[in-house]
Parts: sequence; C-alpha cells; structure tokens
Amino acid sequence: MAFEALDELLVESLTLPIGGRHYAVPAPSAEVGLRTQALVHAAAVAADGGRADETVLSDAAERDHFRDVLGTAYDEMLADGVSWPALKHAALTCMVWIAQDKVAAERFWNSGGDPNRLAPNRAARRSGGANSTRNPGSGSGTSTRPEPGRGKRKGGKRRK
Repeated sequence: MAFEALDELLVESLTLPIGGRHYAVPAPSAEVGLRTQALVHAAAVAADGGRADETVLSDAAERDHFRDVLGTAYDEMLADGVSWPALKHAALTCMVWIAQDKVAAERFWNSGGDPNRLAPNRAARRSGGANSTRNPGSGSGTSTRPEPGRGKRKGGKRRK
C-alpha cells in the first residue's frame, strides 16, 4: 500500500455563501496556519483567565490577519461591498477551520458566531447528551464485591 497524494485527501478550501454569492477561501499557507493556531491558543488561555503570550497577540494585531485567513476571497468581499459583520464572521469561521476542522467551522458559521447557539441545550448538558430512559439494573441478583485481602485492614496496615 502506498501513500495517496495528500492534495487529493485534504479539504483545501471553504466555500462561504454571503449575499447571494459564494466565496472560495483557499487553504492558508503553513505560516498563516501556525500563526492562527498560536493566536487561537493565546485567546483561549486569556479567556480562561490565564496570561496569554503578548508577543503572539501583538504580532497578530500588527498584521492583517483577516486578509491572511481569507486569502483571495478577502479582496473579492471588499470589492463586492460585503459588510463588516459578514467579513468578520467569514474570517473567524476560517480561523476555526484552520485551528480545528471543517465540521467545527460549519457549526460556527451556522451559529452566526453566537456561543449560545453553539452550546448544546440545557437538557442535553445535564444528561451529557444521553436519553432520559434509565437502564434496568442487573437481573441476576448478584453484586460485585472486592476480593478478600485486597483492601486495607483495620488500622491501615496490610498483612505481610
């Protein structure tokens, strides 16, 4: 068995529908991907109350990161007069795609960027996503007990 060509295996672009048009966003360069990963990680650390790497955040702020993640679609969107919220949502969707995968990017896109629409509903969070039907107990009437001599004896000492 031989390795298949990687460019045939990977999803190398996203197509984002905005205002009746479809914008093809090409895969980012390795440099943009690595910078995006670092930026997303720094943002997650900061969101959790940690101290983010300021060099990563300031480097990303200095560059036009939205242009980098959107690639050729960026100029097309500007030429078409796409609104700021739409451009921002498209860029953030691309950052999710780069940092995670296409499925996560689709979830983010379809949520409109609203974190409440990304989270499962309250009932699903409480049950861990499981259904509410309880499983019946064992019908054998037996219970599982630890083997004798496996636990600590009284006084906290083990038999030698």
